[in-house]
Amino acid sequence: MALYDPFTELDRIFNSTLRQVPAVPGLPLDLYRDGDNYIAKVDLPGIDPSTIDIDVEGRTLRISAERKGESGDSLQWLTHERPVGTFARQLTLGGGVALDNISAAYTDGVLTLTIPVAEAAKPRKITVNVQSGDHAIEGAAAAASV
Repeated sequence: MALYDPFTELDRIFNSTLRQVPAVPGLPLDLYRDGDNYIAKVDLPGIDPSTIDIDVEGRTLRISAERKGESGDSLQWLTHERPVGTFARQLTLGGGVALDNISAAYTDGVLTLTIPVAEAAKPRKITVNVQSGDHAIEGAAAAASV
């Protein structure tokens, strides 16, 4: 028979109370630009893909998903740290993205959203026409004759 150790119990309480809880439980996000696309990667481990819902309304993209917990009459928890329930995350999208072409893929517990840059927002080259007097001068020839 093991003796009761109050210091072990205090240590357990202290550690469980101070355990850092993520700011957005269940939906950590990485967002970056790769060429002509913005890529958002959202960790959704243990999520049934059929519960993932992605909506765009105006300029707001909303992601929600649900993780169900274990249940049963004979279930006796020893530790319960994984959050359960419905999780949601919102992103406000800028005006330079193609809202109609957003795509999503779910692989190995990671939801990947590909958000294309709108054609109007892509950088483009503007040609400079140089004119002198009554006639136009083209590119390198302009520097030589001026």
